[in-house]
Amino acid sequence: MDTFYIITNWSKDPELETAHAIQQYLEGKGRRCYIQAQKNSGAAVREAGLPFTYKYTDAQQIPEDVECVLVLGGDGTLLQAARDLVDREIPLFGINMGTLGYLAEVDCKGIRPALDRLMADEYTAERRMMLYGQAYHQNRRLLGDIALNDIVITRNGRLRVVDFNVYVDGEFLSSFTADGIIISTPTGSTGYNLSAGGPIVAPEASLMLLTAIAPHTLNSRPIVLPDAVEIAIEIGTSHETGVDGAEATFDGDTSVKLNAGDRILITKSDRQAQLVKTKNTSFLERLREKMSRS
Repeated sequence: MDTFYIITNWSKDPELETAHAIQQYLEGKGRRCYIQAQKNSGAAVREAGLPFTYKYTDAQQIPEDVECVLVLGGDGTLLQAARDLVDREIPLFGINMGTLGYLAEVDCKGIRPALDRLMADEYTAERRMMLYGQAYHQNRRLLGDIALNDIVITRNGRLRVVDFNVYVDGEFLSSFTADGIIISTPTGSTGYNLSAGGPIVAPEASLMLLTAIAPHTLNSRPIVLPDAVEIAIEIGTSHETGVDGAEATFDGDTSVKLNAGDRILITKSDRQAQLVKTKNTSFLERLREKMSRS
């Protein structure tokens, strides 16, 4: 690799000290490296009342010759970058500046050796499955978005549980009452899904996980489904419309409110994220390392 682009979490690298150090190191080796020019977030643009088509990173600002995007921050920063840049299909390399990162490849201490391997083309690019969710109210689509980790549906408003009806490929699966439900990819299995008692799945797998959050029943268990199915989650009609309802969130970012009778349809996305790996460590070895630090 010869050309790089840096996206940084400004709250963790406010003066761009780490970003500039990486840029200087790469340019000292004869490579090109760009740094995201400003706090260019879709959220900020939205607050200003201007139109935007991205969340945090404007893909149009990334030069065409960029071969790898270096993402400085934590798992959240990497998830945001993956969603914003999915159409560009540029490999992402995560550098963890947080406390615990399952997605990031290295921490700050391992930056230079990792950059050396990237420049020497000693890396692999893993393709990760993503989800596509569409929320509907009376057959009117409210929102459609993608997620690399998960789509989570939780209560919205007062502290009360939500009734869910679950369908798979149009066939009724079950009804249950819970604080929420997580539909996760293998990549997201070590995220909220893990905290809610769901299974850990090797990230290169292609399937979908359904895990209830604090279910109010004794027979609710996580369910693993093939990636070709369509999952429909319907908000139970026992709740009053417009009072509390629920909320669906994509990778902890984009969200949409749902009322009684509303549903969200979830399928495997036709897009994939590409995460760069420079280490020859197995999934189980990485899992042991992360779990011992958590």
